Amino acid sequence: MQNFILVPDSFKGTLSAIEVCNIMKSSIKNLYKDANIISVPVADGGEGTVDAFLYALGGEKKSVWVSDAFNEQKILAHYAMLKDNIAVIEMATCAGLPLVKNRLEPDKTTTFGVGELIIDAINNGAKKIILGLGGSATNDGGCGMAAALGVKFKDEQDQKFIPTGGTLFKIYKIDMNNIYPKIKDIEFISMCDVDNPLCGRLGASAVFAPQKGADEDMVKLLDEGLAHLAKIIKRDLHIEVKDIKGAGAAGGLGAGSIAFLQSKLTKGIDVVLDTINFDELVSKADIVFTGEGKFDSQSLHGKVVMGVANRSQKYKTPVIVVTGAIGENIQEAYNKGITAIFSINKEPMEFSKSALKSKENMILTMENILRLLKI
Repeated sequence: MQNFILVPDSFKGTLSAIEVCNIMKSSIKNLYKDANIISVPVADGGEGTVDAFLYALGGEKKSVWVSDAFNEQKILAHYAMLKDNIAVIEMATCAGLPLVKNRLEPDKTTTFGVGELIIDAINNGAKKIILGLGGSATNDGGCGMAAALGVKFKDEQDQKFIPTGGTLFKIYKIDMNNIYPKIKDIEFISMCDVDNPLCGRLGASAVFAPQKGADEDMVKLLDEGLAHLAKIIKRDLHIEVKDIKGAGAAGGLGAGSIAFLQSKLTKGIDVVLDTINFDELVSKADIVFTGEGKFDSQSLHGKVVMGVANRSQKYKTPVIVVTGAIGENIQEAYNKGITAIFSINKEPMEFSKSALKSKENMILTMENILRLLKI
């Protein structure tokens, strides 16, 4: 066996997907000196998405000064330019929750910087833009992004303004006539790993705004604002976004990317696998390694491991899952494209202690698996 594909998720709280790839790759090289190894760390659209794509496919990291989450100053943000004129943008690189630190005010934050990143990517030759939705500090439905692209939002006095989560209710009219003209020639795909609608009890505000600093009253205000935005989008743009699964991602940027960019909302793992032409690669592979922090019954309906297994199954390529812990009721996995599942933990141990040994445990587990395969 000489052709390996590594497609792990991160082991939350212990190892990033890139670190897992590095450990797996090193272990394989120790026993299979001439192995052909393709490493594809998986990111879900949040922090680390740009680096994961660059690691897997190569390319160039571009840096550009854009507006911060409060549109008060410029910050240095990054995106990836891959081959074939594909750009990868993390919205969190300029409007992410860690960037606002202790200033948790989702009613005042904006995705304006995301729009500036999009313009820079297009001016650098991007024909296809993958937009990562995750880790946001915003709740503006993507209106800031749209404003940066030239969309005009007007209030009842016909005054133009840049809406934030707390001022969405002031939108009286949306004017798309002056949007950046090159937008229409770009294919947009939004990486979205949540199913939340735009508003309501499962919407962006109710589910995610509290962790961004919203109290009960603010959640109500933000939710009503997004509902109002949906009505205006339906009236002025003739697009229904309110109940689309994933519309609530990144403070409603899921809805905004559909309305203002005509983007497709796609699961992160599918975007990754499509971008690397996984089907072609796996058809020639001998073994696929994947994994995540814990593999249990929920994993059977999850994204990364099962997404990899489903595609590999078509080509009868063996899939080995390496995981931190194995839960109950996972037998069904063997009927869904997974060949074997291995835990890296050598003995029962509290997570706080086992986490410290994740790297050495991963190395030992990989060595044991590979020794078995080599027989």
